[in-house]
Amino acid sequence: MKKLISVRNVIISFAVLILLWQVLFSISHFNEALFPSPLKAFRALLEMLADGSLFRHIGTSMYRFSAGYISSIVTAVLLGLVLGWFTKAFQYVNPVIQLLRPISPTAWMPFIVLWFGIGDIPAIVIIFIAGFFPVLLSTVGAVSNIDPIYFKVSRNFGIRQPELMWKVIFPAAFPQIANGIHLALGTSWIFLVAGEMVGAQSGLGYLIIDARNNLRTDILFATIIIIGIIGLLLDGLLKLLEKQIMKAWGGESK
Repeated sequence: MKKLISVRNVIISFAVLILLWQVLFSISHFNEALFPSPLKAFRALLEMLADGSLFRHIGTSMYRFSAGYISSIVTAVLLGLVLGWFTKAFQYVNPVIQLLRPISPTAWMPFIVLWFGIGDIPAIVIIFIAGFFPVLLSTVGAVSNIDPIYFKVSRNFGIRQPELMWKVIFPAAFPQIANGIHLALGTSWIFLVAGEMVGAQSGLGYLIIDARNNLRTDILFATIIIIGIIGLLLDGLLKLLEKQIMKAWGGESK
């Protein structure tokens, strides 16, 4: 029943969005070349599907996103578990983290392009930076907030490191770590597009720039919608994975 309600809500939301778009198009004084109608954007989407270009760009973007996002999560979780356990070490590292964290990943783009050239690597590095800090800080905070009773029980059963880390600390901290992973998903997907808009010759971000340069606002709008839909699907898949992990550990996931 909840799934049916969820699907119904999604359909209604998209219908309202398209209706609002059509209303704005109808009352707007902009030329259709500058502000296309939903129908024109839909035709542009069909055009990209027909020539196969959309699938190629999506495949390239998903490769870059997967490489950057997964590597950032693995690195941030491992480092966060260590720093969360060794709190004194984190006190020395934290000032540097707080210095670097507010810097937009795109601010590093000139250096990244100079160091790695153009292609896949700059976008992957941008995604890595965007996802790293939210997961790192949520992991450190999660480890620091674990109930001490877990450690007392572990000592009673003779559980020591490194077994303690993987059998007790990580499962206990996972719900809070998952919040950081969700946050990192959104920021990483946003900066994937930003990274591909500079120093890339393919991908969804490049498709936006190419459509702008060719005054194809219909393709631009269609690409923006595709980016949003993929982000929505990725978030749903991540929630499903989190639910399965929590179920395997005997926990509950909302």
